[in-house]
Amino acid sequence: MLTRKIKLWDINAHITCRLCNGYLIDATTVTECLHTFCRSCLVKYLEENNTCPTCRIVIHQSHPLQYIGHDRTMQDIVYKLVPGLQEAEMKKQREFYHKLGMEVPGDIKGETCSAKQHLDSHRNGETKTDENSNKETSEEKQEEDNDYHRSDEQVSICLECNSSKLRGLKRKWIRCSAQATVLHLKKFIAKKLNLSSFNELDILCNEEILGKDHTLKFVVVTRWRFKKAPLLLHYRPKMDLLMVKVTIQ
Repeated sequence: MLTRKIKLWDINAHITCRLCNGYLIDATTVTECLHTFCRSCLVKYLEENNTCPTCRIVIHQSHPLQYIGHDRTMQDIVYKLVPGLQEAEMKKQREFYHKLGMEVPGDIKGETCSAKQHLDSHRNGETKTDENSNKETSEEKQEEDNDYHRSDEQVSICLECNSSKLRGLKRKWIRCSAQATVLHLKKFIAKKLNLSSFNELDILCNEEILGKDHTLKFVVVTRWRFKKAPLLLHYRPKMDLLMVKVTIQ
C-alpha cells in the first residue's frame, strides 16, 4: 500500500479559523454553508453580522446564532494533526480559571490529574501486571460510566413557567452539565409535568425561542454572558403559526 507524506503547511488552510488565522479551537460550523471557525470568534462576529465570514451567505436575518453548531469531528482532526495543541489549550483554560479565582471544571481538571498520576507512578518505579492493569482500567471505565457528567462544567438554571396553560415546577432551580442541550430540558419538563410529548414545549431565553440542539454552555455564552447566575429560562406550550388571510373589499 502506497503512502504519501503531507506537510502540515499544505493543509493549514483547512484547519485554521479565517477570523483569527489560528488553529481551530472549539470548532463551530455554519449549518447553511458548512464553513468552520473558532466558536468564540464566530459568536463575536455574529453579534454584529448575519452572514458567513467566508462566503457572505446570509445565515439568518435575525437569529444567526441558532444556525451554527459544534463540529466535534473537525476539532478531533485538528488536535490529532497539530502536536501539542490540545495540551496547550487545556493549560490556557486552567490558567484562565485560576486567574479569575474560579474552580476549574472537571473535564479540564480531570485530564491533569490522570496525567499527573501516570507520571508519578513511573517516577516511583511502580509497575503493574497486565491483569491488575486491565482490572483497574475496567473499574475506571465503570466509574466514568456512572459519573453522569457530574465532573463536567456545571450550569445553574431557573425554569419559570410562562403560560397559564401549564403549571410551574415544584423545584424550578436545577444544576446540570453545561453539555446538556435544550432538548434535554424539554424532556425533563415534559416528564415532570406528565406531558404526552416534549415536542409540545418551547423554551425561551430573553423572550427568544432556543433551538433544541443548543447546549447550555452555548446559551450562557451567547445570551447570558454578562448576567449573574442562575440562567433564567422560560417554558410554554409550543405556539402554532396562524395563517391569517386578509381580504380587501
